Amino acid sequence: MKVQLLQLAHARSGDKGDTANVGIIAYKEEYYPFLEKILTPQRVKKHFTDICKGEVERFELPNLWALNFLLHQSLGGGGTQTLRHDAQGKTFSTAFLRMEVEVPDHLAEKWALKVHSTSGKRKKI
Repeated sequence: MKVQLLQLAHARSGDKGDTANVGIIAYKEEYYPFLEKILTPQRVKKHFTDICKGEVERFELPNLWALNFLLHQSLGGGGTQTLRHDAQGKTFSTAFLRMEVEVPDHLAEKWALKVHSTSGKRKKI
């Protein structure tokens, strides 16, 4: 089942010069091993392909159920040099949580996840 990452985690982001720093924190301990497996630096680089011009580093914080990513060369030179609207990388967390991930059906059912529709249309209730 395809879901947005926001069903499994929350996030915080900021900057260090030209590097965006994004922390992904699992809502539940049982989600962490799954996130650790699927959120590779390569996958994150692909998700931010139009923004991140440098490498992506990942740091594991299992005691916090968290992963921290550094996206190098992502802020157009940094807060004092960039002409980007988001000079401090604050929107990177929201963009990261919009990533769609494939969750095996047995886990999606166990975790009571909701299918993510990419059609852009809202269903009437």
